[in-house]
Amino acid sequence: MRQENIRNIAIIAHVDHGKTTLVDQMLKATDAFRENQQVQERVLDSNDQERERGITILAKNISIEYKGVKINVIDTPGHADFGGEVERVLRMADGALLLVDAAEGPMPQTRFVLRHAIDAGLAVMIVVNKIDKPAADPEKAVNTSLDLMADLGASDDQLEFAMEHVVYASAVNGFARLDPEDGNQDMFPMLDMIVDELPAPDVDLEGPLAMQCVTIDHSEYVGRIGIGRIYSGTIHSGDKILVVKNDGSRAMSQVKQLFTFDYLGRKECKEAQAGDIAAVVGIDSTDIGDVYTDPENPVELEPIEIDPPTLSVIFEPSTSPLVGREGDIVGGRQLKERLMQERENNVTMRIEELPDKTGIEVAGRGILHLSVLMETMRREGFEFQVGRPRVLFKKDANGNMTEPVEQAVVECPGEYSGKVIEVFGNAGGTMISMDAGTTQTHLEFKIPTRGIMGLKNRILNVTHGEAVFYHTFLEYGPYAGEIGVRQNGAMISMSTEKAVAYALGTLQERGALFVGPGDECYEGMLVGERSKPGDMVVNIARTKSLGNQRSSTADIAVQLTPPRTFTLEEALEYIMDDELVEVTPQSVRMRKRILNEIERRKWAVRTGKVKK
Repeated sequence: MRQENIRNIAIIAHVDHGKTTLVDQMLKATDAFRENQQVQERVLDSNDQERERGITILAKNISIEYKGVKINVIDTPGHADFGGEVERVLRMADGALLLVDAAEGPMPQTRFVLRHAIDAGLAVMIVVNKIDKPAADPEKAVNTSLDLMADLGASDDQLEFAMEHVVYASAVNGFARLDPEDGNQDMFPMLDMIVDELPAPDVDLEGPLAMQCVTIDHSEYVGRIGIGRIYSGTIHSGDKILVVKNDGSRAMSQVKQLFTFDYLGRKECKEAQAGDIAAVVGIDSTDIGDVYTDPENPVELEPIEIDPPTLSVIFEPSTSPLVGREGDIVGGRQLKERLMQERENNVTMRIEELPDKTGIEVAGRGILHLSVLMETMRREGFEFQVGRPRVLFKKDANGNMTEPVEQAVVECPGEYSGKVIEVFGNAGGTMISMDAGTTQTHLEFKIPTRGIMGLKNRILNVTHGEAVFYHTFLEYGPYAGEIGVRQNGAMISMSTEKAVAYALGTLQERGALFVGPGDECYEGMLVGERSKPGDMVVNIARTKSLGNQRSSTADIAVQLTPPRTFTLEEALEYIMDDELVEVTPQSVRMRKRILNEIERRKWAVRTGKVKK
């Protein structure tokens, strides 16, 4: 039976193609806001990091009402690093809006999110966004989107539906059109197509209760809140229900409160019917994948499977000489408790304590995925240190070593394409295709995840900052052998003092500096990069010798080049195996694992890194 008064749709797209802005316009078109209400742009990007980075990290649920139909809208992340969010929430949808930039067309992450939508059997409606851009080519964007769907194994029905249901929009300007040339200036053509053409939920209203938890919210007042779609039956506030875990274990529980989504908020209700998306309070220790069902007639649903992590890092308590100066939480016990709490709420990460208890291994889907957790923790007041991200290898059926392989796309001016190909070649990449346009060249590569680390900076350097670089996990492929690592050595501080301008002035002739005058430094800290291979221990506090004779000319002020700064992701990609990133609420520093120079030399001899 179809629930004709409900539509469940997911909005999927490559990062920065306008998903969240489109949702803003849908809310405005359905009078979600008061006439005089001040509303920030990208209202669903409520997380601080989402607003700062300009990306969606967590999937969000809202609902709007149009022509008497409740439309549950799921805004999904575009980054493959947050693919666990995409995979789960698509289970709640019956249809998807595939948002494609009219100028760029489908991009790497479009492939990633679209593959999951096709595998879930969703009806896909193409929305060509940004048709007002000067370089827009809506017809080409539609054709390449259909080609991509065919390439990803879409069924004939899915292809036919997408071909017949295309909308042309400018989310920034608030209009959607059935033809790019017509003069419509509102969003109603798109809303009409959603209500009239996208399928309503096909459910059994009279059957036993079956609801699956796909997202966990948390409240300090009521604890965990399980959010998911009701596949059959009706759930009531106060019901006694059976909770079936992913591992098959069962437990009885009671629904204490029940909510459904209402525009940007939730409203408490007494019951929710099959086809709707609801939030349930009262299920102790509920996890993603839990099935809430009728104790008398339990229903089985497929467990939620998520692509495995590809990278891991080790979190350790900070051993820096500056520990405790910038953060409030520095202990190993608090660090472990925080990460174990994350393990409960974040199904896309694998978090385990090391056997020797020296640290916690956190495995995720990429550098960005891991750095978002680190950034969250530093904002909470934590100080900690992490090692170099390590790729997670696998063995295939024949016992051969395999490793994660990424699809990478670079768009750059044609004159730099040769240098970009050379950079990828040195990092173990293989070029798949090259499309030379009038001004830009589009390059696609397959490259091991190990080779991606630190690659973005090298590409920006050889293209003088004019390249656009994207990558996404593609598959596990054969082990690619040794891949070149950082060629240049590091400048390492020999003492724990503040950097002095005079010393930095002489050091900048040897390479690039990471610190400026007055910055706190300590023994073993990376303060710069040499222009040659091999590390160099330097004195960052050296001052000018003062004599009793005046110079014949006035002293010339030291002219310092501004130091090179690193984001958290850049620092993680930069460091070597014997180095660490120190993370505090105010700073990101890089250091040697062994701070003392003599101890480093002894370690190098013991491990065979250098000869006696």
